[in-house]
Amino acid sequence: MKIAILDDYQDCVRHLDCFRLLEGHDVKVFTNSAKGVVQLALRLKDFDALVLIRERTVFNRQLLGKLPMLKLISQTGKVSGHIDVATATENGIAIAEGVGDPTAPAELTWALIMASSRKVPQYAANLRDGLWQTASINPELNTLGTVLKGRTLGIWGLGRIGRLVAGYGKAFGMHVMVWGSEASRDAARQLGYSAADSREAFFAQSDVLSLHLRLSDVTRGLVTEEDLNRMKPSALLVNTSRAELLAEGALDAALRRGRPGFAAIDVFESEPLPPKTSLLSIPTLLATPHIGYVEKDSYELYFRAAFQNVVDFANGTPKNILNPDALNR
Repeated sequence: MKIAILDDYQDCVRHLDCFRLLEGHDVKVFTNSAKGVVQLALRLKDFDALVLIRERTVFNRQLLGKLPMLKLISQTGKVSGHIDVATATENGIAIAEGVGDPTAPAELTWALIMASSRKVPQYAANLRDGLWQTASINPELNTLGTVLKGRTLGIWGLGRIGRLVAGYGKAFGMHVMVWGSEASRDAARQLGYSAADSREAFFAQSDVLSLHLRLSDVTRGLVTEEDLNRMKPSALLVNTSRAELLAEGALDAALRRGRPGFAAIDVFESEPLPPKTSLLSIPTLLATPHIGYVEKDSYELYFRAAFQNVVDFANGTPKNILNPDALNR
């Protein structure tokens, strides 16, 4: 099969041990993103199969209609709204789903919490400039970091990642408070955590508030500017899930007002992030380039499953197909 692997920004996929699974196939790895339906269609029109890295590229109805050779989309992890599944099925394009693991994104979430709370990036950067124990040359920002013990960790979304982060918080001596669906709050109580009395109390009482929700029509824009305004000036908002969980512009405006006082994020509405994005100019923001799952063990896990799905499809034994009706088209 003629196979394309998309959006491998670091050119690391071909160096994975599992890449050997595709031996004997014609494989092209794209290390840069194409923007726009026309450019993507020209790039991908001759391929039989595509391997996607999460949701870095969106496949809408218009794009799928311009890929006549395409028979299979092999997804690393699960499909999460970036593929028009109905159109793919109509066009006879099978979608194979892979596997995932919450460890890497949960660990990155905790790394961001630790780094932001103790001002590690600021101290480290200023040390290289010859400044000793200096968090900022701005006197208002040259303040002490804080420990986590005894503070309140708010978790919105007690799924696989949220549960791991809650466990880390408990291990560090934090009071863990959960908000979300009734099922999430019931689960929190069963695990020995507290459930917030209300949404308002959840935002007002959290010293660190971490979002762990799936993006859907219901959760898009769920966190509003009004929610953020309730947070303490000393509080930290963490988002390693999806940028679109927050109303557009809400975080930028809230940080500039100082409520919450700090944020640590790994996700953005437009990725790769455009140069000179205004959000990055805010000194109380710690940002990483969507590396929650970008880690060696996770990549081996994700791509081994995705590549095996390609091999099985090529051998006439398709497995893990999200839309089996496409196989009959």
